[in-house]
Amino acid sequence: MDNQGASSTAHGGRAARSAGDERASRPHTPATRPFLITTLVLLTTITAITSSLGAPLVPSVVDAFDVRLTTAQWSLTAALLAGAVSTPVVGRFAAGRVRRPTILAGLATVLAGTGLAAASVPLGSFGLLVAARALQGIGMSLLPLAMAVARDETTGERTSRAIALLSVTMVAGAGLGYPLTALMAELGGLVAAYLLGAVLTAISLLMAWRFVPPAPGDDRGRVDWVGAAGLTVAMLATLLAVSEGEVWGWTSARTIGLGTLGVLGLAGWTAYTLRSRFPLVDLRLAVRPGIAAPNLVAVVAGLGMYSLLTLVVVLVRADSPGFGLGESVLAAGMVLVPYSLMSVLGNQLARLVLARVGRRTLLPAGSLMFMSATLALAVWHDHLWQALAVMALGGLGSGFTFSSLAVLMVPHVPAAETGSAMAFNQVLRYLGFTTGSAVSVALMAAYGGGETGFQAALFTIAGIWVVAIVGAIALDRRPPDGRAGERARHTARESSRLSLSPWIRSVPRLLRATVRRSRRV
Repeated sequence: MDNQGASSTAHGGRAARSAGDERASRPHTPATRPFLITTLVLLTTITAITSSLGAPLVPSVVDAFDVRLTTAQWSLTAALLAGAVSTPVVGRFAAGRVRRPTILAGLATVLAGTGLAAASVPLGSFGLLVAARALQGIGMSLLPLAMAVARDETTGERTSRAIALLSVTMVAGAGLGYPLTALMAELGGLVAAYLLGAVLTAISLLMAWRFVPPAPGDDRGRVDWVGAAGLTVAMLATLLAVSEGEVWGWTSARTIGLGTLGVLGLAGWTAYTLRSRFPLVDLRLAVRPGIAAPNLVAVVAGLGMYSLLTLVVVLVRADSPGFGLGESVLAAGMVLVPYSLMSVLGNQLARLVLARVGRRTLLPAGSLMFMSATLALAVWHDHLWQALAVMALGGLGSGFTFSSLAVLMVPHVPAAETGSAMAFNQVLRYLGFTTGSAVSVALMAAYGGGETGFQAALFTIAGIWVVAIVGAIALDRRPPDGRAGERARHTARESSRLSLSPWIRSVPRLLRATVRRSRRV
């Protein structure tokens, strides 16, 4: 792994080369492949929708399987856990001939999971549902592979545009999945919702089989299975303690024991990984300049995103004296539509800012938008339109932030390590997702519940965003290599120009021509 990175950022004090420079040094020449980007976008969007089948359906799971609300929550937690633990393993197959089979096998696994989930309802087996949801969560690990395909098969500004788009489609897909699955549950129950996921996944699988090309090279994607097993156990113990601490009691023996096991396991895994010749995740790469800041923001953004989504659903559904809007499950799902739509706009806004202002403003600006949405929800939450406006602002910050992460990282990552680096960033994001989903509700209860607890929890989460802003600025002191930085600005500038209409692009030329004529006169 270190030998592969020697030509870019790992040794000799040489700065990172851009994605285009690295691609130029490889024998593979990208070809024009119709529908490839459409297929990759569909793949990431559908897997996000399928993975989000848990959250809006939790109340329906309670009724269908006659289980407690905390138990039904595992229909969401199982998918997040599976995505978190499978991402670093699957990310190792982002280069070489096994990448295409891995993508197809991953989609087939998701398809099997959605089919089993639909079958679990008439069978009345909650255990089968949890297992099926875990299979669906594996689809969340395919994003780094989709990014690696986009990097290998595109050139110039199309590479940056494609990677940014894929980054934000996972977020937008999760937001779209909430109202879509809530609508299906209202019309046809749990079985209809899961069958919809099966149909969408089957379409994505067929398109991937038809349009995703084999990867260049013959790398089999070496995997450190011992490290993967250790990371799985440590993360599972940690997330179990976080997600179940409120039910078991934060001072109970199970919570403390699992939490301790998780922390010690992560520490031991870190020490083992740093000594491994072929580590599952290159931790040294993860803390290099240009990569450390996106990794830090990924954790906080994941926590902040799911905290905001969870608490706004709590607000819309709650109907207690003095707190809550008392709306239906469908309304709670529809309130996330502005979030999804604005996240796509946030992606375009980030590209304009990168082209006009520079890369150093991206992560602080996106974090500031997220923090503003969190504070706005804490202060204004008496009407449904306020919740919709807050989610629109949160979606703008989400698209701005998540699309920036990959764009900022790729110029600093060796081509062979793109999948691994993106996978680790995804793991941090999923850890934030799971923690935010559990901690937000726990914070609200710890602060006394009701409106007081709701506001206090949001203020606490806003404080975490301050840490992200300060950290992003502090970790981004070293400017990128001149070629990489200039290429990033040039790529963003070209992409932003492409997104404007011809009339708007002609305005500067008309103004310059007018000035020249006036000077001649």
